Amino acid sequence: MENQFFKAFISLFVAIDALGALPFLVGLTKKLSEEDRKNLIYRATGSALMIGLIFIFGGRAIFNFLGITESDFRVAGGLLLLVFAIRDLLDSSSHQGAAAPTRVGIVPIAVPLMMGPAALTTLMVGTEQYGFTITVLSLMINLAIVWVMFARAGWIVNKLGEDVSDAVTKIFSLLIAAIGVMLIRSGLIEMFNL
Repeated sequence: MENQFFKAFISLFVAIDALGALPFLVGLTKKLSEEDRKNLIYRATGSALMIGLIFIFGGRAIFNFLGITESDFRVAGGLLLLVFAIRDLLDSSSHQGAAAPTRVGIVPIAVPLMMGPAALTTLMVGTEQYGFTITVLSLMINLAIVWVMFARAGWIVNKLGEDVSDAVTKIFSLLIAAIGVMLIRSGLIEMFNL
């Protein structure tokens, strides 16, 4: 039982990749007040939990009903990441203004940063390998860790300073774009059996 939980936890931890998503989150929320950032992260974590639970209990049925494959899902997630990365690279004003806390909420923080294609697929596979209880427990613990890490994003912004934070954000936006392209490529390869 412990061994199965550890495997489920680690595979989901790697799939979520909160450390890799943290710089992107800092870039998206750097213009928000500390209170707005924490409220946004709280809402996004709650949304990610709900989406994760939906995929644990009904993901396979939803995919089958809609005729969606895991490859289709990877391509869609990759496109989302690519669009947000390009927007961040080309439009430095996209994080400013009063609308930012609502525009940057479920998308892209909950989906695809917290619950991207890799994490959702891991949850669906996890239910088959480890059962519902272990998968739900590993999801809840992983999201608690993600919430703590993302809630400390303000500290990172303060330590880096605005200029360094901007530079780091642009570099990581390039990496997010590359991850998006990689997801699209891997989805297309699986789709067409290349």
